[in-house]
Order: sequence, then structure tokens, then C-alpha cells
Amino acid sequence: MTESVYHIPVMLAQCTEGLAIDPNGIYVDVTFGGGGHSREILKHLDKGHLYGFDQDQDAEANIPADPKFTFVQANFRDIKKYLRLYGVKKVDGILADLGISSHQIDEPSRGFSTRFKGDLDMRMNQSAPLSAKEVLNTYDESKLHKIFGIYGEVKNAKTLAQAVVAERAQQAFETTEGFTAFLKKYAPRGKEFKYFAQVFQALRIEVNDEMGALEEMLMSAVELLKPEGRLVVMSYHSLEDRLVKNLIQKGKFQGELEKDFYGNPMRPLEPVSRGAVVADEKEIAANPRARSAKLRVAKKTGK
Repeated sequence: MTESVYHIPVMLAQCTEGLAIDPNGIYVDVTFGGGGHSREILKHLDKGHLYGFDQDQDAEANIPADPKFTFVQANFRDIKKYLRLYGVKKVDGILADLGISSHQIDEPSRGFSTRFKGDLDMRMNQSAPLSAKEVLNTYDESKLHKIFGIYGEVKNAKTLAQAVVAERAQQAFETTEGFTAFLKKYAPRGKEFKYFAQVFQALRIEVNDEMGALEEMLMSAVELLKPEGRLVVMSYHSLEDRLVKNLIQKGKFQGELEKDFYGNPMRPLEPVSRGAVVADEKEIAANPRARSAKLRVAKKTGK
């Protein structure tokens, strides 16, 4: 399985530059996927080492044959625990390319895409217990309302949640094709595909506890980074980007920035990039997925 088929890495040069790679440093790619970012990082390492994390067993097919690389099949929320198993307590840089890989979208059996017929699965870790099918067929109306409204930013989230509960009483939801056919009744005319994408995003985030996992990974990253170590995070929707932005700018996910007695910001990270970095039109034309990408770079303070 080649990386170009599996996934085209977004803003490859900007991510590598953001890490400010020390050839002898220790780095972590917490979203290995097709290995595009990892292979680029390895080009810059001499005596250094790179650890690549991915919970999807399909990613193992892309492991580079390089002694400077170690693959860890695990959710990135457990980055600190697994690195300790390898004797690693501090690292020079951490890269996260969030969201879903092209391979996962294009594999019908995974159930991530509205374009193919497949089971309502959406598990990034295929051995995890919770699937989209279970969410749709067992969650109560209030919980579905919350998921659709918050994770999918669906405007008629309450109406949709009520409709899902009523529909499943007659027939359980089983396939992506059947679910999208059901969604057509509630999608704004002319914006059906955007609506489908919002609902599928909401389900995917819930199934994989993406927001909870991201918070845990980011807090672990703060602990793991050496002073001046770099955190490079690329996100694809506003919920992810807000968490990353708040942590970098305020030192926490919610609330106002705290300052010390002298008025100095009290935060473990400092922004390196001024705001979010976005892809240029040339890259977007070649890889449409890059259109929604926002890249943020920060460094660990010496405090």
C-alpha cells in the first residue's frame, strides 16, 4: 500500500519547518497514517529518532524500513504511557495531523464516506466496541441532539434527533446508503452533501471520542516537550482548532489567560506562527482536503 494512495499529506513543508528539527532529537508523529509526514521528518534526522502513533491497523502497511523509526499501534491519547515503555520521557517535537485519512474515507467497509455503500462503522480503531450503527440505534434523543448540534453544527439537530429515534423504531439503521437516503428528507435543498458531511462528522467524532482524545494528547504533549520543543498541529474543523488555539494562547482549553503578578502570561506554550497557517491555492487545487486545514505551531516555554 503506497502512501500516495493511502493519504496525501497536507502542508508537508510547513509542518516540517514548524518542527525546527534537530538531527539528533526525538520526535513523535502522533497521526502516522500513510507515513508522508514521518518519511519527511526522517530525512532530517541523523542520530535522532521518530515514533509514529496510529490506532488504525491499516497504517502498519506504510511503516518505513528505517532504524530511526518506531511504530506504535495506539491511540494518541496514550502517547505518554507508550513513550515511557520505550524509555522516552522528553521529546523535541510533536506533530499531529488531525481528522480522517483519505484511505479511511475511500474504504467503503469503514463507513466514513457518504459516497459508498457500507456498514455504519466509522471506527478508527477497528477493535473498538462503539460504532456509528450503535450510536444511531441506541442513543436517546437528547444525546443525539447534542452530538448533531455540537459536533456536526447541524442547524436542525433537534428535529433530526427526533426523526432518528422515530425511524429506528420501525427499522434499524444499518448502512451508510440507507442512512443518507433517510437524511435527504431533512437536508436543506441544494446543500444535501454538506449536510451529510456534517452529520457523518458528528457521528465519527462521537464514535472515536475525538475531542476527549485530543485534549488528553495535547496535555500530554505539554508535559513531554523539552523547553523550546515544538508542537505542530493541523486541524480540519473548528472544534479541534479551538482546543489547539486556546491551549497555545491561554494555556487551557476554556477561560481567560492567567497572568502572574508582573502581568506576564502564565502558559506552558508560546505561539510560533502568527495565527493559523493555511494552504496556498496551488496545494488546494492538487489536494482539495487542504482547503479546510489550519496549522498552528507553538514552542514549550522555558518555565
